[in-house]
Amino acid sequence: MDTQILIVDDDDTIRYLMKEFIETVGYKTVTAANADEALQALEAEKFEVIITDIMMPGMDGLELTEVIKGRYDAEVIVMTGYSGDYSYEEAIDKGASDFVFKPIRFEELLLRLRRVLRERHLKKELQNLAITDGLTKLYNSRHFYNELELEVERSHRYHHPLSLVILDIDLFKQYNDRYGHLEGDKVLSKLGKAIRQSLRKTDSGYRYGGEEFTVILPETVCDEAENVAERIKEAIETKILYPEGGESTHITVSIGVTQYLPGEKLTDFVKRADKAMFSSKQQGRSRITVFADPSLSQPSQENENADL
Repeated sequence: MDTQILIVDDDDTIRYLMKEFIETVGYKTVTAANADEALQALEAEKFEVIITDIMMPGMDGLELTEVIKGRYDAEVIVMTGYSGDYSYEEAIDKGASDFVFKPIRFEELLLRLRRVLRERHLKKELQNLAITDGLTKLYNSRHFYNELELEVERSHRYHHPLSLVILDIDLFKQYNDRYGHLEGDKVLSKLGKAIRQSLRKTDSGYRYGGEEFTVILPETVCDEAENVAERIKEAIETKILYPEGGESTHITVSIGVTQYLPGEKLTDFVKRADKAMFSSKQQGRSRITVFADPSLSQPSQENENADL
């Protein structure tokens, strides 16, 4: 299993025994003797569940739970040997997923751990369904704006570059009219797969509209973003399509690329990428246009409403 558990307890014997037992059933574990060590471990590695004692020197387990739930994506199981001093409700109020009493019965702890993990994975699946476009398996437009806002904030905080790619299928309405919407959906599905396979680990792809897609590229300048756009364009346009009732064909895409300018509005950032994409349409389609400078993002509006 790849699931990693962090065990936090100031008692060396308890830490050792819990680690031995949990690793016996297949989970990876790391131990910490106090809250400070636990927070250091959380900064260095990703854990799905933290099992922590309440009574510890320095920051206690309930305070640690509150910090974890505010900063990290992890579940917390709280342990205590003082049943009269702490309540289940108090632990849950701090964000804990479960509460167990010492002395620990390891079989019971394992059942609770598995339940917490099962509920966590189910919650993740439901969250993923809510932000994913079912046809293309890319993220949806609602999630796009949430993530772009986060990336803009990170760009401000760490002074890292941030680029955006917008692409649109050329003459897609004509394709739908000729072959039908079912064949059009097949194109969208294949395009989504091509985009996913063309991205780096740090990039994320979204279905922005009907046949329009976006890619957020953190820590990426325009030149690098253009390289990613080239890779996506090639992956899409080299695919041979076999629509039912028609001859083999392929599609092309028009792409716009731009880089975030410190201090600008998020809407201006998106509009510039969109105008770069529209410029690609105006110049003959099946090409990439880069607008690194806002002064370049004012293409002619002639025929803007034409079928492109």
